Amino acid sequence: MVEDRIDSPLTLKLGREELFVRRRYETISIINDFFIAIWFLSGSILFLYPEDEKTAIWMFIIGSFQFLVRPTIRLISHIHVKRIATSNWEN
Repeated sequence: MVEDRIDSPLTLKLGREELFVRRRYETISIINDFFIAIWFLSGSILFLYPEDEKTAIWMFIIGSFQFLVRPTIRLISHIHVKRIATSNWEN
């Protein structure tokens, strides 16, 4: 029951449509992995052209940085801070 409240679906309204995002941290991690693949694939292709080598290197650097983001997303998905309501005992 608590897990349902922590990871309740995110609802985005797009005109007359609604987009439901369930398990949002996992979704963010998948999107991050997708961008990592784009950076490394693009960098690999650009290495075929010597004039674009510097751009390729930067794409690898960006992709490598996103590898650092991956465990951060996983850690955040396991840690939730919740404000505790004050009780009469604390007065």
